[in-house]
Amino acid sequence: MNLFRRPDYRSDITLFLEQLKAANPNMEAGQRKGLALLWDKVVDRADWVGYRQAKVPQKAYVYQTDTKQ
Repeated sequence: MNLFRRPDYRSDITLFLEQLKAANPNMEAGQRKGLALLWDKVVDRADWVGYRQAKVPQKAYVYQTDTKQ
């Protein structure tokens, strides 16, 4: 063991998050549940093919008016 070794640094944010998780042990499960609700979806590949084919190419500068009218 090194005599001059300093204790590992832990920021205030890390300490706050650890204290918050200790006070609310089911918080992480709720976060995972919310994540699954919004993001963990089954992707239908056929719909994506149709979506990509329906895209209209965008102009280089979107807000430029068409002067050839």
